[in-house]
Amino acid sequence: MRISLRVVLYLALIFGARAGAATTFQIPDSALPEPLVLVAYGDIRFTDSGETAASSPTARRALVAKIAAENPAAVFINGDLPFHGIAADYAVYRAETQVWRDKHLRVYPALGNHELSICLESSCLDHWWNTFPELRGRRWYSVAVGSKLIGIALDSDASLLPGSLQRVWLESQMSSLDPAVRVVLIVMHHPPVADVQTVKLVDHNSRPNEQALAAYLKTAAAHSAVRFVVSAGHIHNYQRFSQDGVTYLVSGGGGATPYDIDRTAADLYQDKGFPNYHYVRFELRGNTMSGEMIRLQDYAARSPSHWQTKDRFEITLQP
Repeated sequence: MRISLRVVLYLALIFGARAGAATTFQIPDSALPEPLVLVAYGDIRFTDSGETAASSPTARRALVAKIAAENPAAVFINGDLPFHGIAADYAVYRAETQVWRDKHLRVYPALGNHELSICLESSCLDHWWNTFPELRGRRWYSVAVGSKLIGIALDSDASLLPGSLQRVWLESQMSSLDPAVRVVLIVMHHPPVADVQTVKLVDHNSRPNEQALAAYLKTAAAHSAVRFVVSAGHIHNYQRFSQDGVTYLVSGGGGATPYDIDRTAADLYQDKGFPNYHYVRFELRGNTMSGEMIRLQDYAARSPSHWQTKDRFEITLQP
């Protein structure tokens, strides 16, 4: 039985925001610094500090402190914020990120697979929503960070295929962008574009669900003055691609077990350094958006504190 467009749009309202409506959240320009600084990263796996194989407590705490020092206007999480998705993991998150709340940082997470790991989906979602109550009832959402940039958090655990609830909602958001918007930053967990692995981690290659999003963005980028940037995770490393006018990042170095990978020629980051505990710093200044991969160098130290900019890129925006 075919579902009518009216029913699809109604259901999209339940799971996201009204089709054609404004962004879910709005931050006015007057509340933002100049230049605008944002941070994106993921695969942190906050959990009990006695667990050191699945996540490095020292690395994730160092990253939290360094991000706080950046004083970004917003922190976007690419998913896998907890290890198991249980209440205890979120208690560790709250304890280890107290400095973020002390500095009143805005945090916008996307759902990953570990958010829904070892509990029933309804219970796992309740833990996530209890931690981020402003998101209750939503698995995907958008935020206007000033007038020039829209952040969109997608749920790659749900369908992104044409006609799906999430895809209908996303297309409605794209069709109602304010003319002043110059950048759409999409954060999600499973990457639409990544280094194809043939020997190890083959189960982390891009899936048809996210490839469908890349196909949509190819068309969207070709017919829009907006520049699209996608920041995903799932692969615990860093990668960067430019494909069909879209910048694709894999930023999964938030503290989870590092993944060594084979880099393809399409990957614009070819440094052989490993592991890559890191975050990505974006800066929007005038008609340029720059990005930097900030890597933790002394990750094995008792109190790591040495950092290095290992990748840098610029995106020219239309005036």
